[in-house]
Amino acid sequence: MTKMRARGELASLLKMPLHSPLSELLCVGYEGESPHSLIRFYVPRDLAPISLQAEVPCWGSVEAALAEVRPPLADTSERVHARLPTQSEAAVLRISTALAVLAITRVSTDSTGRVAEAAHLVLPGDRTSALFTTQRMTTERPA
Repeated sequence: MTKMRARGELASLLKMPLHSPLSELLCVGYEGESPHSLIRFYVPRDLAPISLQAEVPCWGSVEAALAEVRPPLADTSERVHARLPTQSEAAVLRISTALAVLAITRVSTDSTGRVAEAAHLVLPGDRTSALFTTQRMTTERPA
């Protein structure tokens, strides 16, 4: 986990004042020996669990750890687009900078409307399939 301050696009994405404290978690997912995804989670520092200060396991473990310390999520929006990778993304994913990637920006809010987390996911365009399913449990009963 990296401690940082909200700047520019991140401050806007997380709807926080500039220079607010954030935590960034970097996750690289693998399929066998090949890197298959690069995910950067951004969480307001007061919602970042201390247990993730050491090396972070990927995706499901991060989601489970965050769920323990933040309010339940109410809404998640995802924006998907294709683009060329940055040199750093290409190096991590072991792909050419000429190969398109699928870039996903995900923002999740709690029931008060506060952004609880944001994530940038990067997937190689030549071997990506995406299915998005978000199920939220509510405590309300139908009338």
